[in-house]
Amino acid sequence: MDFCEKLQALRKSREMTQEELAQALYVSRAAVSKWESGRGYPSIDSLRDISDFFSVSIDDLLSGEKLISIAANENKSNIRNMCELLISVADLFSVMLVVLPLYPDMVDGFVCSVSLIDYTQGSETKRIIYWLLFAALIVTGIIKAVLTKIKSEKLNKALTCISVITNIIAVLFLAVAREAYAIVIAFLILMVKMIILSKYPRE
Repeated sequence: MDFCEKLQALRKSREMTQEELAQALYVSRAAVSKWESGRGYPSIDSLRDISDFFSVSIDDLLSGEKLISIAANENKSNIRNMCELLISVADLFSVMLVVLPLYPDMVDGFVCSVSLIDYTQGSETKRIIYWLLFAALIVTGIIKAVLTKIKSEKLNKALTCISVITNIIAVLFLAVAREAYAIVIAFLILMVKMIILSKYPRE
């Protein structure tokens, strides 16, 4: 008997609806429906709750092989979420490109390093491009941090692609503009992302 059939039988033995079981396990009714229809399996924590609630062992619910598979998938998911969170933190560090004195500017006849906020040297177009690129990185980081718990894999992948591509464009543009200090920060942020992505679990 498959897990979905076992769960359905256990629920019916208690004369409970899917909604009532969902409330008892602190999950959504959709989750219970998915488990009973064989479209997915509960997390390890939910399996423990099911085991405790029906007073059966986890081994009675699932085979050892399937349990190992669920644990492996959950571990991959946790690593993936951590990588996504770290990439969002790296994006948020892009604020340094705005507030740190990284840009050469004339102040009282002397060349000084100023932040992007005080930067007046060069064309207005160049400054606008800086602001757009750095704002895009910061906003992407904020969105990724907020959406980490939603666990939408497609959305997270899309945001990660936007983050990396924007970062590459920023590095190239800073290189062309010969912003020596700013390019170091932008390049370091990009390298951090590349290292994190190298640890990203593969399917």
